[in-house]
Amino acid sequence: MKKILFHAFAIILVTVWLFPFMVTLFTSFKTMDNLMTSRSWWLPPKVWHTENYLKAWKDANMSRYFLNTFIITIPAVLGTLFLSSLGAFALSWYRFKFSKVILMIFVGGMLVPFQMLLIPVYRLSIQLGIYNTYWGVILFHIAFQIGFCTFFLRNFMKTIPASIFDAAMIDGAKHFTIYSKIVLPLTVPALAALGILEFTWIWNDYLWSLILIQSDKYKPITLGLATLQGEWVTQWNTMAAGSIIAAVVPLVVFLMFQRYFIEGLTAGSVKG
Repeated sequence: MKKILFHAFAIILVTVWLFPFMVTLFTSFKTMDNLMTSRSWWLPPKVWHTENYLKAWKDANMSRYFLNTFIITIPAVLGTLFLSSLGAFALSWYRFKFSKVILMIFVGGMLVPFQMLLIPVYRLSIQLGIYNTYWGVILFHIAFQIGFCTFFLRNFMKTIPASIFDAAMIDGAKHFTIYSKIVLPLTVPALAALGILEFTWIWNDYLWSLILIQSDKYKPITLGLATLQGEWVTQWNTMAAGSIIAAVVPLVVFLMFQRYFIEGLTAGSVKG
């Protein structure tokens, strides 16, 4: 009976969670006549229309927004993982003055509401000459994500046996060699888990792009969806198609690396 209740609750929970996504998917394949005349708007369409995706991709300039999002997301994720792994390596294995203070600064940065920093970040980007550029958004994404990633990787690296580093030092390995040849291979599950999370967060970011980008030339796909909503305010099928296009890439990335994601989250949960 407990198993039956558990599976019934799980099915209900998954159904409730997937319901908005399925409705959006069905809407993206319907015509506006179907949406306006049918009362069963949550049901699959009788005739599947793919022209909504072509309309969103070409007429609404989603192809350009899609490319801009890749240009912003990939360097931001790689830069965040590289810098945070270096910081975590130093904070976990080097003993120096104020190391704990630096770690607390990283942790404290995660507790500051980012809404409080919108105006300072906006003014700073103008003073640095990176406002309305790719690099402006990329650098600020790295700056705001590096605290959480460093804290996460530092705790993961602390679980690596110290004897491995001692043996490498005795064999004459340099510090960067230990980092690149020993630490990074051992932290692949954690890096993969962080990479998936960071990719999803940065890909779906709307607020920082809205603050730091003005030109339509540099807008990512989230701002493109807002533009699509303003242009096609009554075209719910086109808006739904654009939303599905925006969600495809994070979903594919997660499915490709889900094994590493689960390993990274569960690493260290079992000892012995």
